Amino acid sequence: MNTKLTDVLQIERPIIQGGLAYLARARLAAAVSNAGGLGQITATTLEGPYELRQEIAEVRRLTQNPFGVNFALGHRPIDDLMATALDAKVPVISVTGGNPAPYAEKIVGAGSLLMVLVAGVRAAMKAESLGASVVIGVGVEGGGHLGRDDVGTMILTRRLVESVRIPVVASGGIGSGQQLAAALALGASGVEMGTRFVATQECIAHPRYKEALVRYDMHETAIIERSIGRPGRTLPSRHVNTILDVEAGSPDLQTLLPYIHGEINYEAAVNGRLEEGFVWAGQVIGLIHDIPSVADLMERMDHDAKAAFLALSNVWG
Repeated sequence: MNTKLTDVLQIERPIIQGGLAYLARARLAAAVSNAGGLGQITATTLEGPYELRQEIAEVRRLTQNPFGVNFALGHRPIDDLMATALDAKVPVISVTGGNPAPYAEKIVGAGSLLMVLVAGVRAAMKAESLGASVVIGVGVEGGGHLGRDDVGTMILTRRLVESVRIPVVASGGIGSGQQLAAALALGASGVEMGTRFVATQECIAHPRYKEALVRYDMHETAIIERSIGRPGRTLPSRHVNTILDVEAGSPDLQTLLPYIHGEINYEAAVNGRLEEGFVWAGQVIGLIHDIPSVADLMERMDHDAKAAFLALSNVWG
């Protein structure tokens, strides 16, 4: 598959692995990159620069292919982590969840490619003006934190393609080759997947989390943190019900924080305490039926995307 995205990132398949708080570690990132996509390490939920340096070194031990480091803004100061990634000459830096302006010039000036996750046209155009090489548009179907506008992936993808010149990547509720084909048909240059990569053998997510992604259906997700302006899609749990009950009272951030802080997410995602915490998941769970290796998933995506294009070609003879 040759697209603008594969050309810019120097990868073989136009598939990016999302940042995945606590879960996007070296083994998963390397597996995605070795399979022809772009794997990423998550930086913001690591302990600090030393651990990030270790993760970068481990990815480079496991793959010779391009990879990225993802920074989720707004959770903690990241200057030391960013300096570590740039000093290590990481090929790609992605920024999500906030304004990339304070970091864009430094990233581009250091020679790394900048990718920015957006949920709207204005943010995409701003990212392009700041020197981003790729914009990733996340629709409301996605897992984790979303935009506030409740715009679906198909509409958002096409609007972004119409609005910027740099490659657009479709994200949000994507996990199949048929959806990859659909994104390319909309004019996107590739897709980003988060939830689908959680349900792979190389991800460090707890087996109970992965099994829940297979067990639950697309209509069973919940959205938390809408009351504080940063909605995020999760799997259901007793703790999620508690969060929603608290949110019904229109709390401020300090009131809600004890229920949504990162340690609760970590305990659920990595240690399997699903009912006592929360885990992110998109509506793509309706399409997740197994827990394959990354290599098998990527081969399947490739095969199914090609089959979808061949089927469409027959429509017009």
